[in-house]
Amino acid sequence: MEKNTYSGKVFRATLTFLALSLLIPSLAALCFLESPIEPHSLSYQVPPLMTGVLEPNLKLRKAERLYEGQLVGPESLANIGDVLFTGTADGQILKIEDDQIHTIARLGRPPCGTRDNEPNCGRPLGLRVGPNGTLFVADAYQGIFEVNPTTGAVVQLVSSTTPVQGKKMSFVNDLAVTSDGRKIYFTDSSSKWQRRDYGYLAMEGTDDGRLLEYDTLTKEVKVLMGGLRFANGVQLSPAEDFVLVAETTMARVRRYYVSGLTKGGVDTFVDNLPGFPDNIRASSSGGYWVAMSAVRLNPGFSMLDFLADKPWIKKIVFKIFSQETVMKFVPRYSLVLELGEKGSYKRSFHDPNGEVVTFISEAHEHDGYLYLGSFRSPFVCKLNLKDV
Repeated sequence: MEKNTYSGKVFRATLTFLALSLLIPSLAALCFLESPIEPHSLSYQVPPLMTGVLEPNLKLRKAERLYEGQLVGPESLANIGDVLFTGTADGQILKIEDDQIHTIARLGRPPCGTRDNEPNCGRPLGLRVGPNGTLFVADAYQGIFEVNPTTGAVVQLVSSTTPVQGKKMSFVNDLAVTSDGRKIYFTDSSSKWQRRDYGYLAMEGTDDGRLLEYDTLTKEVKVLMGGLRFANGVQLSPAEDFVLVAETTMARVRRYYVSGLTKGGVDTFVDNLPGFPDNIRASSSGGYWVAMSAVRLNPGFSMLDFLADKPWIKKIVFKIFSQETVMKFVPRYSLVLELGEKGSYKRSFHDPNGEVVTFISEAHEHDGYLYLGSFRSPFVCKLNLKDV
């Protein structure tokens, strides 16, 4: 018995020694590796309970996939009559009419399709129709454009290469246009990170996002709001007295007053959302559709919430893994919210596990249907609102 006890102790000691001899050099090497991000420590509230209006359902699974395999990441959508327009990850502005897809413009130049050539290819994100029937487009790398949907003529209104108040625009994201076409409100998600590094931006918690205003008459660009963590979707109120801005990393929507007694004022329109908001669009009820790029399930687990106040872990994670690998751990859960005119929750549409609708970037309502854009999926989804 004594011999067996002694042998067991020797075995455990040898195993421990071998484990430490492998672990210690690995940890030492890890200390010398550089992390691509310098994470901020963030603080979130406990996510709202998924009950009542937020109760999980399968309503998004009633959506129909359109043009599957014919589109690459149709981020934003707009209609002129029954003709649908979108911008895709291969740098194209597309017109979809009578189920036929036509390229009307390119903002960048090929080749496209890889991380390295994305800045030259261009990445059209936000898309809007102006009062004169032209398209206004926010390109992540190049700036703000006006595109004639008939001739394909392209005019650059704002160039990303021109700094605004001493800061470059690295990630132009979304835009909204006033009914008279005079003002364009748009977001620059970061002056540090580009669109292709959105994972770094979200995980670092960088606070250099901005809401900007372009005056089409004076040609001037000015900053309305700064200090935003991943400034994203933009939407004017029906009365055009304020602009809503999705602050993705903080799971909230901010509001900037553009007219009235509170002009220049800023507040929070809705806080502690059950997900991280992407684009915001008007709903026919007078409220707003908000697409969630990722969810914060309660009950459930949110990786971004867990890591928010642990910047040292985020630093180590990105020393070991690429942002593409890390993003694979984000749950494939699709969620769209309809907010009331004052920010209350009105409806929520879900697709747990993303069986039909995936990677939603925008919910665009037209003629009784909700069209769902995506920053990654190779299709557009169409949901009949009478069915939900």
